Amino acid sequence: MTGRRAAVPPSPAPRRRRRAAETRAGYAFLTPWLLGFFALTAGPMLASLYLAFTDYNLFAAPSWVGLENFRLLFDDPRFIQSAKVTLTYAVLGTPIKLAAALAVAMLLNTAHQGKGFYRSVFYAPSLIGASVSIAIVWKAMFIDNGIVDRLGQSVGLEAGGWVGNPDMTMPMFILLTVWQFGAPMVIFLAGLKQVPAELYEAASVDGAGPVRKFFSITLPMLSPVLFFNLLLETIHSFQIFASAFIISGGTGGPAGSTLFYTLYLYIRGFQDFRMGYASAMAWVLVVVVGLITIVFFRTSKSWVHYSGEGK
Repeated sequence: MTGRRAAVPPSPAPRRRRRAAETRAGYAFLTPWLLGFFALTAGPMLASLYLAFTDYNLFAAPSWVGLENFRLLFDDPRFIQSAKVTLTYAVLGTPIKLAAALAVAMLLNTAHQGKGFYRSVFYAPSLIGASVSIAIVWKAMFIDNGIVDRLGQSVGLEAGGWVGNPDMTMPMFILLTVWQFGAPMVIFLAGLKQVPAELYEAASVDGAGPVRKFFSITLPMLSPVLFFNLLLETIHSFQIFASAFIISGGTGGPAGSTLFYTLYLYIRGFQDFRMGYASAMAWVLVVVVGLITIVFFRTSKSWVHYSGEGK
């Protein structure tokens, strides 16, 4: 078999060079994000982790105290109060907000005229967010002789406003968070658009009413969206600060009724200059939110249903 030569496989060197060039280009485009991540996120987080084990007041070098800050946390009655206030807010406010968002989303899903207008109107408060201006307006509405107080007096309620009443401050904050249900509403609306109409038609043929359809079709089909909103809104509820600071004047309100966790963290760090103590509080919050997230994901297997499962 003269004249024939074995085929020579192509050299992998050009392919490796091309992949290396693509990798370098990718990292070049990622460089601004990487610089921001390490300089503004990862770096400060590591610094705060170190400060959590020190006594640091911003004016002198930090001194190592080990676990002392964490021990002091659980002997601090104001820390316990801030944890209770924040947990109450998260447990009560989040479900009510999601229920309102889902109810409005279902109404918008069945509406035929003016859908876009109403969707924009309901979403607008979420665009504003928990800003300082909204907190100032909310405080003006609920203070003594504010518009809410005057309306209450007109129907025979006691005067005095909600801001200075320890029993009414939590309902006031829950109303504020429920009012800003636009973001989860839009997500619920997108999920409702994905529910096949054939399921409702088949249920109607079987004689199912609106309540049965809601619990047997709507909720199971929306469970992934509900899980996403529940997780996101729960995390957000632990981060409340601006409205609590403005409405309470940075003090925690009457009898500590508005002493939210992040507000107390700010007080310890930037009013008392206990930065080590505040850093310990921050890391406790990180751990708690992380544990809650893990619990949500572990328990979601029993009630979140994705299309295509079991096939």
